[in-house]
Amino acid sequence: MKGAIEPRLVQILEFCAEDPVERVFLEDVARRRLGRFSAFADNGRLTALCHVGANVVPSGADCGRFAEAAARGRARMIIGEERAVDELWDDLAGLMPTPRNDRPGQPVYALTEPPPAGDTGLRPATDKDFPLLLPACAAAHEEEIGVDPMARDPEGFRWRTRSQIEEGRSWLWVERGRILFKAEASAWTPDAVQVQQVWVDPPARRNGYAQRGMRDLCRLLLQRVPTVCLFVRPENQPAIRVYEAIGMQRHGFYRSLIF
Repeated sequence: MKGAIEPRLVQILEFCAEDPVERVFLEDVARRRLGRFSAFADNGRLTALCHVGANVVPSGADCGRFAEAAARGRARMIIGEERAVDELWDDLAGLMPTPRNDRPGQPVYALTEPPPAGDTGLRPATDKDFPLLLPACAAAHEEEIGVDPMARDPEGFRWRTRSQIEEGRSWLWVERGRILFKAEASAWTPDAVQVQQVWVDPPARRNGYAQRGMRDLCRLLLQRVPTVCLFVRPENQPAIRVYEAIGMQRHGFYRSLIF
């Protein structure tokens, strides 16, 4: 079997174009030249690709081949298309600690047609929103991952939250100082935006704000890209009801291993 290669950007983009939703994170990181990649190719065409960093993200065929590269990192999470993660973990499990959380069967949703307007006050976040947004982002992260980021890495989390605002990847709807809806883009390519950390202030929940906010966010994003996508824990039925109500369709499944 041929060994792993360090892929060129053009190879990564060609590979990601085969499934722009499943591979949206890989393409975003490659375009921004932020990540390290390992790949396998056949006649110059990638058959498998893996981002190796704090997040290990495999995609393609026979992803168990990335076990050695993945074991050298200090991954906080292994995440990606479910079959690819299954293959990688089958060969990696003996080389890594036991994951704190294993989440198979996370449905991926995608939307290509704008839903009806939500008539919200949704807008891009600004620097002035940082003091209000930081605790909301930390709460959303803890709800999703099970770790308080302000206890684990406060400076890093402050930097990431501020960067999302500065890069135009953060939106919120605020009334009377309360966040009725907020979300960020975790990945952004010419073909798709992946939304993450959808959150409503707990006292304001069960009033339809999440669905209204998602409607307006998707309408905004679909003016700029063909597809809006996200993934969700299968037990989070309230969120799934919101996404399906605005017309999102299932597009495969992810699996996450959290350490």
